[in-house]
Amino acid sequence: MDVSKKTDYALRMLAALVRDPSGVVSVRAAARDNGVPYSFARSIQHDLVCAGMVESLRGARGGMRLSVDPEKITLLQVVEAIQRPVSLSPCATSGSDGGACPRALSCRFNPIWAGAQELLNSYLSSVTLADVVAGTAQPVVEERFVRPGGSGRTPSVLLGQASDLAATRADLAAAGANADDEPLPEGCSLAEAVDVA
Repeated sequence: MDVSKKTDYALRMLAALVRDPSGVVSVRAAARDNGVPYSFARSIQHDLVCAGMVESLRGARGGMRLSVDPEKITLLQVVEAIQRPVSLSPCATSGSDGGACPRALSCRFNPIWAGAQELLNSYLSSVTLADVVAGTAQPVVEERFVRPGGSGRTPSVLLGQASDLAATRADLAAAGANADDEPLPEGCSLAEAVDVA
């Protein structure tokens, strides 16, 4: 996932709205003061209005203002308003029906990518626009993502998904089948039969 230039510009413009005591800033001034091309600023304003974060005001003293308390706007919400849902991997949508990848049960990487996605979403949701503007942002890695007794670097959601995957593999092995319901070749362990990629 890359944070796009448009998202960076949107965050700058939103920060300007938080800092302005009147709460109303013209799109032109927000663009000029934050190094945002004006045509881009208009497009960003439109996206933020559609997301319900900003409202447009017409007239001589018009412009835009926040329509939501900045303490209730998370960085994840801003990123998704501009870039659409955050996605690290196509695992969740690469099936022919747009659902999960058909290899999810046999892929050893799927729980890693799914856990990383959940960790990123949780992390970005822990920071509000108000926190960033005030300089008090302290993103939080939820306790459920920290390995018990470990270095705090391994998300526990991965451990849980890995154990779920191991249980599924054990069930398949007991049934003598792999994730595609094909019998295992004679003399082949489940670990050898599971397609990793």
